[in-house]
Amino acid sequence: MLVPLAGAVALSVLLGVAAFVIFNREHDCSDGTLPLRVVASPDVQPALSKIAGTYTKALHSIDSKCVEVTVVKETSAKAASAVAAGKFAGDVWVPDSSLVLSRLESAGRPAEAAVPQPAGSIASSPVVLAAARSSVTKLEGALKPSWSTLVAAANAADPDGPGKKVRVVALDPQKSSAGLAALMAASGVARETGQTKALVGALKRLSGQVAADSAALLASLTVKTGGKVPIGVSSEQAIHTHNTKKPETPAVALYPAEGTLSLDYPFTVLTKDLATQKAAADFRQELSKDSARKVLRTQGFRDPDGKAGGALSEDEGFTPAAPKALPAPDAKTVATVSQTWSRLNLGTRLLTLLDVSGTMALPVPGTNLTRMRAISKIATEGLALFPPDSEMGVWMFSTHLDGRGKDWKEVVPVGPLTESIDGALRKDVLARELSTVQAKATGDTGLNDTLKAAYTEMTRTYARDRINTLLILTDGAGNDDPDGGVGNAEILRFLEETYDPQRPVSILLIAFGPEAQAGKKQMDAVAKATGGEAYIAKDPLQVRDFFLQGMERRLCTPDCDG
Repeated sequence: MLVPLAGAVALSVLLGVAAFVIFNREHDCSDGTLPLRVVASPDVQPALSKIAGTYTKALHSIDSKCVEVTVVKETSAKAASAVAAGKFAGDVWVPDSSLVLSRLESAGRPAEAAVPQPAGSIASSPVVLAAARSSVTKLEGALKPSWSTLVAAANAADPDGPGKKVRVVALDPQKSSAGLAALMAASGVARETGQTKALVGALKRLSGQVAADSAALLASLTVKTGGKVPIGVSSEQAIHTHNTKKPETPAVALYPAEGTLSLDYPFTVLTKDLATQKAAADFRQELSKDSARKVLRTQGFRDPDGKAGGALSEDEGFTPAAPKALPAPDAKTVATVSQTWSRLNLGTRLLTLLDVSGTMALPVPGTNLTRMRAISKIATEGLALFPPDSEMGVWMFSTHLDGRGKDWKEVVPVGPLTESIDGALRKDVLARELSTVQAKATGDTGLNDTLKAAYTEMTRTYARDRINTLLILTDGAGNDDPDGGVGNAEILRFLEETYDPQRPVSILLIAFGPEAQAGKKQMDAVAKATGGEAYIAKDPLQVRDFFLQGMERRLCTPDCDG
């Protein structure tokens, strides 16, 4: 009995030795360790750290060195800045979206500093609309889950639309990839559906309603009694993370009907060291295994192909099936749309010139308004579109308005809307002046003298961090000044000589009245001499579109055509 037992023992020893030799040949740490530093987006970093821990314990060997993977978190925006500056402190970068790489690509980096093509996506998370679970029934009658209705609800120039019932909260696309993806998706759909003006109005409003991050946005979705229902944009995974913390107001994902874009977590190898590149490739292979993907799915991510795990069940407020994917934008489109947001969100510095000449007292046919009241309504409608950080002021003009020979009078000096003037906020002073202004019965227009003085002042006090605009509101009678003053040809020469494309002050001219069309040629010439635009309003409500068109020109200033 001892002989076969001894043979069995010997065989087991031999098998053990063979296994030891094979294991150590594949997991040879004789030359020490090979560190691999991965910098990852904060949302995916916990899952990657868990996978990295398992991977490191398994003693994966590269050139007789065992790979030790550490995963640190850094926002994609900050990491991108470090990459652009050549100060990236890592071997591998996993940002949350390829859109971040597209931004770097569009920045015109030299070939030697170009970011390598990523080695594929390691996970995905669709960008969706987010609402409190308790408010879903209220939303059913106010907003269909789509990018089109989201744009309509956020449009600052359509207060009678879905925005009456819904308050849209955004993520800053300059800091958040989910915010950028939402911007790209919404702008693409808006172009296809003819919502360009509405998109401008939406972006203008959303600039003042951005949340600090996804966590703050999701925490703000609580519906206040009698208030508008808040809805935001978020990645699916961020909603999952929010709900795992057992908040008082759990959130649900609403999937846009047109489709959406997803965060795709590209695995990007930046190290130049060959051994570290091999280690990165080996770790990348580990991330493609089902064991690693199971860890990611458990934390609310989908596989790169959109497959979801149990964390994204219907009971948890999600739709497990992968949503329809919108076409991924190219680097040029990402750059253009990003610039749209940046330009529209430059601060506003605006001086309004308000016509108070005698013809402004005439009635508007078919209404119970005088031209003065109609123009005041236009001004109030338009100025309400601008955010609280704007700087504004008002001059009124008519011949000899402020003493003999001076056709203008400063009523409210240009300054921050939130600044106090004699105990009242500037925005309230503006509203009061616009609501009580009266036409000067014996006054002529005196536009050109006023325009020259105002343009000189706005040029002298130009603010580089703002869009500087001169807004003229008139009944379109032109420069009716029997005492002479600056003529039409002279004002055009002055504007052409004074306008500086490096310090642009643009003129937005809106006329309302039966004489407006006769002066349209001069109006166009005055506005376009400064890269601005002139409009004739047939209805005070048209001013919303005119202001939005004026805002659109921010995207091309100072290189606008026509």
